[in-house]
Amino acid sequence: MTHRRNERVAEEIRGVLAEAIREVRDPLVGFVTLTGVDLSPDLRQARVYVSRIGTEADRDAAVAALNHASSFLRRAVAERARLRFTPALRFVSDATIERGSRVEAIIKELHSDDDTSHDGPEDAG
Repeated sequence: MTHRRNERVAEEIRGVLAEAIREVRDPLVGFVTLTGVDLSPDLRQARVYVSRIGTEADRDAAVAALNHASSFLRRAVAERARLRFTPALRFVSDATIERGSRVEAIIKELHSDDDTSHDGPEDAG
């Protein structure tokens, strides 16, 4: 029961934060994607995973800006989500999307190498 409740609360927080981040006026935030929220068992701490396309420096700057705005974002969660306690927010970088893009690029490159190797002289015969 508590596991499902934890997931529901995490999803509610993610939804509220997705809207509230649009209100953050720091240009360092840029266009970020919230990839997940992990809550402590007592629901008092939330680790929010953030992804941003760009360099590692861009991602780090966005995470730092979000952590700087965490009191504003926590207030938004308190006002918009119906929770007994509003968890403390900690934003961390999530490079999963970038790793996935790299793996996909490698796979495409391997497939294109396979396609060009079949067009060699041994096929003409």
